[in-house]
Amino acid sequence: MGQSTNSPFKGGQVLVAGLVAVIIVLGFVVVIQAVGQSDTAETVDDDGDIDVIANLDNECIDCHANANPGIVEQYGHSAHAGAEILCEDCHEVEAGYPGSVEHQGTHVLPASSSAMCENCHAQEVAQFNQSRHALPAYVAVFGSEDLSDDLQAMYAAIPEGGFIPDKFRERNTIALMEGHAVQNFACEGCHNIGAPNPDGSVGQCQDCHIRHEFSLEQARKPETCNACHIGPDHPQWEIYTESGHGILYQTDGDNWNWDAEPGTLSVEDMPAPTCATCHMSGFGGAATTHDVGSRLTWYLAAPISERRPAWQDNMVEMQSVCLECHNLEFVETFYEEGDELVERINEMVIYSDEIMAQLQEHDLVSPEPFDEPIDYVYFNLWHHYGRTAKSGAWMQGPDYVQWHGAYEILHELAHLREEAIERLEAEGLEYEEVVPMFQSDYFDQFREDDEE
Repeated sequence: MGQSTNSPFKGGQVLVAGLVAVIIVLGFVVVIQAVGQSDTAETVDDDGDIDVIANLDNECIDCHANANPGIVEQYGHSAHAGAEILCEDCHEVEAGYPGSVEHQGTHVLPASSSAMCENCHAQEVAQFNQSRHALPAYVAVFGSEDLSDDLQAMYAAIPEGGFIPDKFRERNTIALMEGHAVQNFACEGCHNIGAPNPDGSVGQCQDCHIRHEFSLEQARKPETCNACHIGPDHPQWEIYTESGHGILYQTDGDNWNWDAEPGTLSVEDMPAPTCATCHMSGFGGAATTHDVGSRLTWYLAAPISERRPAWQDNMVEMQSVCLECHNLEFVETFYEEGDELVERINEMVIYSDEIMAQLQEHDLVSPEPFDEPIDYVYFNLWHHYGRTAKSGAWMQGPDYVQWHGAYEILHELAHLREEAIERLEAEGLEYEEVVPMFQSDYFDQFREDDEE
């Protein structure tokens, strides 16, 4: 009897042979794909991070991997590398481009300018150019005298530039007294964020978006702002860390979603705000912006604070951020009380102006700035303690409103008043108490109670 043609054994052989053939074909496909992608394939480094450029064939990367391995490492993990933005896109320019240097047969900008960033980030650069971080920051130290006509016009068009009195558009007196050897490591280190570039553009984007990784997480964390917003005249970092917002960040920030796509942030990503959340991030009803003053209602850095030109619109935008966590009654009450605080600090600074005006009227103070101790007392009163008290209130840092702010103002006012009385009496003149030192609605309440 012959063997059946439907033998199970024979059918199994055919199945196995078919599977082997499929595996071989798939193997060839994988090999071909791997060969085709070998120049650009991503690899994973020892820390588990994607390194986009590990196998990228690029002369800049090949050379700088030996000369500057740190920046190549940072770039390899960046969003720029992931989007196939190459070194040449940010640094390479035509011969003769302002600020460029000859380099390996081409011409490059050693530090890319905001004009180069503008090629991809036009909206962000335009917003930045209207902000306090742009020319107003630079002029605060260097003055506006050396700006080109175009930059003068740009500066005048910025709300914070047009607001600044003429005396603050001159070269900063303290910077002149200390000299470049000091200022190079001092005020210039922060205020250069708004420095003009040789190509006519303005600003140093890399001051906040540190090269070459340009990390979204790094830009969102308050430590980045801490590089400049710290110290006796603008202690925003210290105020933030003692506030409820700052405490939540320090105790729970490791669990937040720092890499959420721009414009999508919610309280689920960040249960409490950082500097960027309130001033820049797309959050709640506020769109993402690089104009850090676009949500503020006062010029808090001024000796006597005034309202910003579009302060009502700014308030609505900032409050839309606050309302993601707080109810409307809380937010409106907070704004009313914050406004009262600013007006009270303004009263104190105006009082100091009136004291100095009496001395100036009778030539009892030198017309030269910072050549006698009374000048420093008067300056510290508004520049350090006045600004600290105002920022402390709006950022909810009680210690900075009180002991680093209002208390120090009263302390300096007492010194100014006593000095004025002594100088006037020495000349046979009488000190005029224009406004009682402690006149305010708060103290009037107690006076009325005593009288009753």
